[in-house]
Formats: sequence, structure tokens, C-alpha cells
Amino acid sequence: MRQTFQSYLESENLSGHTIEAYVWTADYFKAHYGEATKENLLAYKKYLMDVFRPKTVNLRIQAMNKYLAFLGKGELRLSSVKIQQKSHLENVISNADYEYLKNQLKKDGNLSWYFVVWYLGATGARVSELISFKVEHVLQGCLDLYGKGGKTRRLYIPKALREETMEWLEKEGRGSGFLFLNRQGAQISTRGVGQQLKRIAERYHVNRDVVYPHSFRHLYAKNFLERCGDIALLSDLLGHENIETTRIYLRRTSLEQREMIDDIVVW
Repeated sequence: MRQTFQSYLESENLSGHTIEAYVWTADYFKAHYGEATKENLLAYKKYLMDVFRPKTVNLRIQAMNKYLAFLGKGELRLSSVKIQQKSHLENVISNADYEYLKNQLKKDGNLSWYFVVWYLGATGARVSELISFKVEHVLQGCLDLYGKGGKTRRLYIPKALREETMEWLEKEGRGSGFLFLNRQGAQISTRGVGQQLKRIAERYHVNRDVVYPHSFRHLYAKNFLERCGDIALLSDLLGHENIETTRIYLRRTSLEQREMIDDIVVW
């Protein structure tokens, strides 16, 4: 049954990480609750809500609903729990720190990580998508990603970034393969990206809390909306299934809110 469920998930073009998480969740449920009945499902949901944060609860519920669909018991699907959105964004890298990191990395000749930071900030890529970039995609100017239901999402590489990347690759003598490599010359891992960004933050004395892969995706979204304002287009570019998810980027960071209050409230 486990292998069959995994094959079912693979047929839906889910990522390897998602498949692993869904299979693990189904295994856990079967081991602790047994048969997928309404009573057992509600007991499992109560356990999740007692132990985990809403976001984690909803991820496990998504996994269980996929498992129920696989079993032909879609009528038993669980409803997600409501997540209270914050009124502000937290721990988003500033444009000043973003440019500072790029400049320092380039100045020190650390071009590989200079481009990692630039690609994260200029494409809106998730870290799992960043490591999928290949030299061929630079030549094409974009990376096409295939998701649920055969949907295609395109990550565009801006002209200036594309041209400078090509100059770097030419000097490196690279004409194919993954763009970002580890010390062994293999595709870099998502974990490797996160760990190295923390080291870079420490080296250049930038707040570690704002230097992580997804922070640059937030920066991309905020900058895009400030310059364009087309939230529907941004939602497509980010690969959000629901435009409501994208609306958080209309909010200010807590630091921006504080600075605005300091300027406005003078009475």
C-alpha cells in the first residue's frame, strides 16, 4: 500500500520532498490511528491542533486529504484550520543589506555566492527552485517549472543578471549543467544554501535573522509590487495557488511600520 500511494503521488507531479512528507504522514496515521474513519480522522486532527502550529497542522491535513483521495474516501476529507495572518512581514532583508551583500561578495571574488544571492533576490525562486537552475536556462532566459495538474510556472532571469551570468560562465569555461555547484562539483543542496547564507551574514556583519533563502523571495515580491503594483501577475510569478496568499506583500515590515509611525505621529 505504501509503495502504491507513493506511485500515486508521483503521478501527480509532486516534488520529492512533498511526496516524502505525505507518505510519512500516512504511515504515522496508520500506525497510531488505524483505519481512516471519521472518528479516527477527527482524533488525529485534534492531536495535531494540540501539539503543532496551524501552518504545520494544515500541511499534515493536506497530506491526509491526499491519502483519503487515494483511498477513494474523499468524502472524509478534513477541513484546514484558520491561520491568523500577521499585520506585518517579519525578518525580510532590506534592499540596503541585499545590495551590500552582493557588493561585498563580488568585491571578494566570491562570484558563485554573489550570483546565488542575486538569483534569489531577482527571480523570486524558492531555494528548491534555485538549485534547479542550469546553464541552459541562462541561455534561454528562464526556467520552466511543472507543478500540480500539469501547471507551468516560469521563472524569468532579468537581462542584466543573465548577461553578467554569461560572462562569468564563459570565464569559468562552463557551457552546461547545474548553475550552482558544491565543492565536489555536484548540484548544491537546499541545506547547503541555507547554511552558507548564515556564514555569509556573519562574515559581513549582517543580521543573521534576515539572511535566509525565503527572505530574498519576500524582498523580490515587495520590490515587484512597489514598482509594478500588479498583484495578479506577482501571484503567477511566485506560483501561488490563491492570490490571497500574495496579499501579504502589500503589508509593511515591522521596521517600516515603526519608521512610518516615528515620522507621522509627532503630536
